[in-house]
Amino acid sequence: MGYELRTGGLESLKDLAKDIYSFGPGPGSNAKSSRDDTFRQLIANNRTVRRPELRKLVPLSDTTIYELERRGKFPKRFYLTPKCVVWPLKDVLEWIEERRRITEDGRPENTPVPDVHQRKSRPTCN
Repeated sequence: MGYELRTGGLESLKDLAKDIYSFGPGPGSNAKSSRDDTFRQLIANNRTVRRPELRKLVPLSDTTIYELERRGKFPKRFYLTPKCVVWPLKDVLEWIEERRRITEDGRPENTPVPDVHQRKSRPTCN
């Protein structure tokens, strides 16, 4: 299973999703395929994505993602190591689906504009 997420782009993500989310025992299933299905389900529920994969799924800037996280409107990241930040794939996909439903019901609300007077670098004149 060489998914090549760093170079393969969207097609690799689609292949990965198809493999992970293809649940259920097939015709003539046995205990081994049942274990494989359980393993796939475990992976699907616990898979995480790093920032480059997240950017392919959610085309928002890092600042926008950080602001949405801070306001509780985007799945929270967590640290695997002190320098490795990941997001739960399941939560990100659910967030995307929720945004799709909101858009179908009407236009989503605007996010508040940051107060530029509070920034530490490049201060503004009042």
